Amino acid sequence: MVTRQPGPLGTRLSVLDQTPVPDGTTAADAVAETVALARAVERLGYHRYWLAEHHDTPSLAGTAPEVLVAAVAAATTTIRVGSGGVLLPYYSPLKVAEVFRMLHALFPGRIDLGIGRAAGTGPAAEAALLASGGASGDKYFANHLADLMTFLGGGFPTDGDHPYAGVRAIPDGPGAPSVWLLGSSGQSSAAAAAFGLAFAFAHFITPEFGPQIVDGYRRRFRSQEGGRAVPEALVAAAVVCAETDVEAQRQASATDLWRLGPEGSRRPPILSPEQIDAYPWTEPDRARAAEGRTRMVVGAPDRVRARLAALADDYGTEELMIVTVCHDPRARLRSYELVADVFDLPGRSD
Repeated sequence: MVTRQPGPLGTRLSVLDQTPVPDGTTAADAVAETVALARAVERLGYHRYWLAEHHDTPSLAGTAPEVLVAAVAAATTTIRVGSGGVLLPYYSPLKVAEVFRMLHALFPGRIDLGIGRAAGTGPAAEAALLASGGASGDKYFANHLADLMTFLGGGFPTDGDHPYAGVRAIPDGPGAPSVWLLGSSGQSSAAAAAFGLAFAFAHFITPEFGPQIVDGYRRRFRSQEGGRAVPEALVAAAVVCAETDVEAQRQASATDLWRLGPEGSRRPPILSPEQIDAYPWTEPDRARAAEGRTRMVVGAPDRVRARLAALADDYGTEELMIVTVCHDPRARLRSYELVADVFDLPGRSD
């Protein structure tokens, strides 16, 4: 019997969607499932819906989060929608500012611009992406983040000696998207604090020392002109929830194998539980999969609620962002439904 209770610390729940492509389906199927899932979780009371960016990875269709943000925002009415995130080293800061200012103009008050710096792919595809004339690579990330924030804040003054003097990101108002910096390290948290940005910590990637990293962000936070006055942090966690612990473990088995490979073309497909049962596991693979499972929250609703409540308490956060990957889209939706039910989310309309 599931016990419905208000979330801990007034916890808001949000969604990170990597637009997974399960084995035997197409990328077009995955995109359609992304839009359908966004509509569903909006009805369930989730707070925001972010779209990830990955490249040259057949099991992930989300190569252009800005396009998916537009599609999801158009298909919903109240949920905040954003990138989780745009990988800034691949793009011109001016172009990113223009795209998200346009999204903000189309969907005012609902758009989040999440910025990331990870590769999101393998070395060859990374090199191809960096061949763009507007790409800067990670070396100049801080400079280009500063340029991006200036463009979002109104542009460079006309009377300065900066090479971009007088350049503005159009449309130029009113208002602007909310900006978040994504990361899983102290380096990312320090950058978010220095620029006065909100910070999204990827617990599902690197949980080690996560609470300390987020605490360091809060302690170092410095408000910037035109930015937020106080620090704000959310924590992204991998979750698979089902009616029973056994079924949740079964559905999560797809993620165990899928995450063994690196990002890019060498990542394994997202297989069904039946395919996983027949997979020729090696002992090293089983050990690595078991280690990866420790980064996930897997189980029946009450177990998941207890672990997420503990996670929110450990980080001192009021917002958890859930990423769920499994082979069956119905099982993925059911996982989000069960979590919403056990947290008794406000604003649900079902």
